[in-house]
Amino acid sequence: MIRLLLTFTLIACTPATAASNPGFQSWLEKSLWPEAKRSGIARATFDMAFKGITFDPKMPELKSAAPKRQTQSEFRAPEGYFNQRSIDRLAKQGAALEKRWRDTLARIEKRTGVPRRIILAIWGRESVYGTFKMPKNAIRSLATSAYAGRRSELFKGELIAALRIIQEGHISAKAMGSSWAGALGQPQFLPSKFFDYAVDEDGDGKRDIWNSVPDTLGSIANYLAKFGWQRGRDWGFEVTIPASVSCSLGGPDQGRKIAGWAGMGIERVSGRPFPKIELANTGYLLFPAGRYGPTFVTTPNFYVLKQYNESDLYALFVGHLADRMAGGKAFRGRWQDLPSYTRAEVKRMQDVLVAQGYDVGGADGLIGYKSRNAIGKWQNKVGRAATCFPSRETIKAIR
Repeated sequence: MIRLLLTFTLIACTPATAASNPGFQSWLEKSLWPEAKRSGIARATFDMAFKGITFDPKMPELKSAAPKRQTQSEFRAPEGYFNQRSIDRLAKQGAALEKRWRDTLARIEKRTGVPRRIILAIWGRESVYGTFKMPKNAIRSLATSAYAGRRSELFKGELIAALRIIQEGHISAKAMGSSWAGALGQPQFLPSKFFDYAVDEDGDGKRDIWNSVPDTLGSIANYLAKFGWQRGRDWGFEVTIPASVSCSLGGPDQGRKIAGWAGMGIERVSGRPFPKIELANTGYLLFPAGRYGPTFVTTPNFYVLKQYNESDLYALFVGHLADRMAGGKAFRGRWQDLPSYTRAEVKRMQDVLVAQGYDVGGADGLIGYKSRNAIGKWQNKVGRAATCFPSRETIKAIR
């Protein structure tokens, strides 16, 4: 899960987290260095990586900072996630890059089975095809979070993995650009994932996901292939789902053959039949906004995309962008205007549902498919029309 560590909070700086924090330098030498040494990091690598590195008081999730309202777009109301102007622009850029990198993409697609437009769509979503400048120095960001973050042990492991990347010569410490959470380069791999999934596609001896387009494309495809991308299958289809089919049937734990869904009156919005290759295979209903937006039948490949980022909206964006590169149209279903929620608001609702015996998949403040299904089942039980998504009125009623 590449971008799971992206921020849900905005953080205020406090006097205790000054950039000159003396405890930080002491921690580097007395705590981090012995652990890095045990992990095989050379002293020369360690000293080079931390030369001039200071504590970053603006990092999210510092222990000294009070959590604030979530900001990550994948967990807001769905409508705002699919800006058609942005998607149109990315689709046009992606189509041009498909031509430019045709031979490289053909080789990667043949080897991994991952369609070239899916590879390009992830590249576009993660780093705008490599044009987005990574805002942070990975070593500084990871070290700050390892020293004073709420998940210090997790970040410490990522930091040591980043030092290993430097030691093996894939990138210099100075050039190791990242997100605030240390997600690296154009495909936004966490350091711990780099050695499992990054590849040297251009054959220069380095896995350079910062500067090499072939390495970036090959690494994205390798990641999806290793998580089980099914060769020859699509990611999913926008459909119309009759009211007689409950919206609480969504999710990967309630799959059935696509022919079975079609037999229940589910049809593609394009008017075309489902491909013959798909009819005998398993598909899953997806109601990303419950009954308040477009609906889909997805394949297992949709859930492979979720291994890159666990958000339904992220995986849907990638699949949709890939379709748009091939000349596909905007969604036919209309996203209704829904409010955004804080995680605390959603969690309070989930806690009530759990207390009443509903499975929300963990009261984590995120509106995943199990929470949507639980809302629909609760609505059916109390005699309300099932929407499987929380309006303000629904959240108030469930409380």
